[in-house]
Amino acid sequence: MHQIVATRAETSRRWWVLAIVVAAQFMFGVDAFIVNVAIPTIAAELHATPAQIEAVIAIYLIAYATLVVTGGRLGDIHGTRNVFVAGVAGFSVTSLWCGLAQSGPELIVARLAQGATAALMVPQVLATLHLLFSDAARARAFGIYGIVLGLAGAAGFMLGGVLVTLDLAGLGWRAVFFVNVPFGVVIIAAALKIMPTVPRRAGTRLDIPGAIVLFVGLLCLIGPLLFGHDLGWTAWVWLTMAAGVAVIAAFVRLERSVARRGGMPLIDLSLLSDLAFMRGLVAVFFFFFANLSFYLIMTVFMQKGLQIPPLQAGPVFVPLALTFVIASRHSGIRARHRGTLVLIEGCALQIVGLGVLVATVQAIAAPSALLLALVLMIFGYGQGLVMAPLSSAVLSSVKPASAGAGSGMYGTTTQIGNAAGVAAIGAVFFAIESARSAHLALFAACALFVLSISISAAFLSWMRRATA
Repeated sequence: MHQIVATRAETSRRWWVLAIVVAAQFMFGVDAFIVNVAIPTIAAELHATPAQIEAVIAIYLIAYATLVVTGGRLGDIHGTRNVFVAGVAGFSVTSLWCGLAQSGPELIVARLAQGATAALMVPQVLATLHLLFSDAARARAFGIYGIVLGLAGAAGFMLGGVLVTLDLAGLGWRAVFFVNVPFGVVIIAAALKIMPTVPRRAGTRLDIPGAIVLFVGLLCLIGPLLFGHDLGWTAWVWLTMAAGVAVIAAFVRLERSVARRGGMPLIDLSLLSDLAFMRGLVAVFFFFFANLSFYLIMTVFMQKGLQIPPLQAGPVFVPLALTFVIASRHSGIRARHRGTLVLIEGCALQIVGLGVLVATVQAIAAPSALLLALVLMIFGYGQGLVMAPLSSAVLSSVKPASAGAGSGMYGTTTQIGNAAGVAAIGAVFFAIESARSAHLALFAACALFVLSISISAAFLSWMRRATA
């Protein structure tokens, strides 16, 4: 009887742990969207140059993407709770610093630190879910995770506008950073009380040379993707990216050398030979290639091509975010019965949504914001069907001891996909828009979205066969 009670208590406790870690994911997600809304106000008050404003966004992504694998491995070594609490604490302190920044350069440095601390915090979310939910409740847990992703997007769009407009206590844009501090304190207190303590793995330490080499390689690869357009895609930009690929190849050889010497590599090398996991990462790359870039293209098209004011353009995405949340709830249920097939169905629905979008814009020269919001709901539902169970499906074959490293590799792949999509599809859109028209540019961009999502679906199907 005592054992049954203990089991029930442990089951209840893991759902509280889930609430804690997804609250941190929610804070991270809101921060990503809320800052974009506040950027014009930040630029005006700090007298920041366009390059500095771009850096406020890009430097955060660079810091996060280049360090997230290291953050995940630190969780494997020192325990997910310890690294999670350190990450949330760091994210809260650096958010405070961002809100107190007095100049563009200072805000850039603060955002760099904020991205680095996010790289400690976020990998522990997926790692914790992967460790705690290996039974039938896994689909439901990751479904909740997907719902939180959608809510974070909607909340970021709305909260950013509200905080900047209300100008609470005269804080203006600074409130979008300060809001993270009280939430961070509550999350830390709850984590210290409820999250289970995982002892440090004896005889292990971080592979510092590997972490440095990976950081340099990813920096050379991601930096040019984010800044290449503004630098005119000169020859040295491409050479830097090529150098990044070469450094990452050298990193893999270095990690094999560490393993042969009996050390603990930064990544579990067995993951590289896991066909299901590696195919899943390729699917993740192409899925996110068409993710952030889609929202960028649609925002620019609405404001420049359709002359929809920013105040009306922002809310267009709110119904999309809500259908994303509904789909996330449905995907958890359907994944229990249909497995990864629901991911492929979600990709197909996204393609249908893109087709309806193009047909609408071609049939109606100037569709209203309301009509666009209704059309985008199709795409949002399809995206929610994929994104919620995607991480669970890709990480399903990862061993518990490598949960942090696997989550870090997943996180890095998403950011590289996002950056590459913004760079590539953005370049095509702006080139056609300046030479021909915004409508033709949207058509070309949607064709690339369809191609990318189709490739993602193909690799998801391939991953499904490897798992079977």
